[in-house]
Amino acid sequence: MKKSQHYVAYFIALFILFNLNFQNAYSQEKKDRNMFGHYIERGLTKTSEGLLPGYILFTPPNSVYAYLINRKGEVVHQWKGTNQMGSVYLNDDGSLTTNAEDLDFPVFAGGGESGRLQRISWDSKMLWDLEFSNREYHNHHDIALIPNGNILTIAWESRSYDEVVQAGRDPENTPKAGLWPDKIVELTPKGTYEADIVWEWKVWDHLIQDFDETKDNYGDVSEHPELLDLSRGRKLPEPISQDSLDVLHKMKRLWRNQTVENRGSDVYHFNAINYNEELDQIAFSSPNLNEVFIIDHSTTTEEAAGHTGGKMGKGGDFLYRWGNPQNYKQGDSTDQKSFGQHDIRWIDKGFPGEGNLTFFNNDIPMGPDSLDYSAVYEIKPLVDKDGNYILNENKRFGLEEPVWRYIAKDTISFFGSFVSGAQRLKNGNTFINEGPKGRYFEVTPDGEIVWEYLNPYRGNIHHLDGTPVAPWFFTYSNFRSNFIPADHPAFKDKELKPLDPQPEVFKLPPKKEEEETEE
Repeated sequence: MKKSQHYVAYFIALFILFNLNFQNAYSQEKKDRNMFGHYIERGLTKTSEGLLPGYILFTPPNSVYAYLINRKGEVVHQWKGTNQMGSVYLNDDGSLTTNAEDLDFPVFAGGGESGRLQRISWDSKMLWDLEFSNREYHNHHDIALIPNGNILTIAWESRSYDEVVQAGRDPENTPKAGLWPDKIVELTPKGTYEADIVWEWKVWDHLIQDFDETKDNYGDVSEHPELLDLSRGRKLPEPISQDSLDVLHKMKRLWRNQTVENRGSDVYHFNAINYNEELDQIAFSSPNLNEVFIIDHSTTTEEAAGHTGGKMGKGGDFLYRWGNPQNYKQGDSTDQKSFGQHDIRWIDKGFPGEGNLTFFNNDIPMGPDSLDYSAVYEIKPLVDKDGNYILNENKRFGLEEPVWRYIAKDTISFFGSFVSGAQRLKNGNTFINEGPKGRYFEVTPDGEIVWEYLNPYRGNIHHLDGTPVAPWFFTYSNFRSNFIPADHPAFKDKELKPLDPQPEVFKLPPKKEEEETEE
């Protein structure tokens, strides 16, 4: 067998194992382990008295729509865009601001790809449509809205192989295409198709490494938790031949722009961003580092590139980080608390736990003989009287354990190894998006499920070559959903009645055994 055929067989085998791992039951006791929610009841499955009045905003997969449902699971409003939307956020005037998938962006690959930012009116008119993608940068995953009308977006920036090696990363762990370290850009919309960049922060400006003393950024990693060790992040994957890559592309098993040389370039993969107006700080999440971070937004762009300045006096250095102290050599694997996490958020002022942070902890290991599980964590950063985040004597930021967490009582029935999110509500409950399954549910502080809805919708977007996007496996999956309280300004003077007819639900074809039974 040719070498390329070996690689194809290997990847197909991995794909099959991935499917089996999440689609089949492991035993009679673990029959609920169905990460993608295939062939289970959909729509509203649980409700209770005394729920907080409000709505849920989400985007069905493979669709140009965003839906708003009421507590009965009925769609009461829809926005129609021109592209698949990612993270959608509701403005006070009823419009949506979203990142959206650009159809022909170049270079970048790695999931969560967007390439556009858009604002869509209540009645689905395109108010603003910015292409934010070229060969040098590309926005992805998530955005955050600032009260002054500006938008924060996560973006990749391209750094060449030579730049990365000169910065101090091991050449043997560096893709030939270089790396795509993340940056955060603040934009002011301008006209219909433009924007001004008014602030920028780059992780590239806050590196340290102890791999090569002859290169840039050399220093003692363990003494600088405010900097990122360039040696951390995604490891270089096993090599693959061009023939194997071509076959996998033909099978639609790879990101569109993935090449032999850029596999592993998406080294940090920032996947969530949140803004705190009172603190003027930004929180973001990196699942490849298994950490969440906080930086100062009160800096100028020049200060954000350095180590001094801003309200906290530390420039663009990390003010706080949590989840994996191995990244700055202050712990080992037993100290890691975060595993591929998504959706970092501050708890709003006046809400139970205000000032704390919540996130979806996706893929917590249970050991070789047990299944991984998911949890929602609430963590409490410790600060001194001046607002500085406290570094403990062990040089880790406290508290070291979450102050609250939600885990399914059986651990296995609540599991989403990617996407997903969580949001604290005003009544102290927590709204959770179990993303791969498209499951939205609300739990009390004691972990009781009081409301549950499973997305039954899926769109019909096609690949650029005109072929349909296969619904398997991510049939109902959803990256982000948000609970919107009933008193949100966007709903003023608007009548939110169930659409008639409701959008058409999507149903998978019958299982093979069902088809055989029918015959």
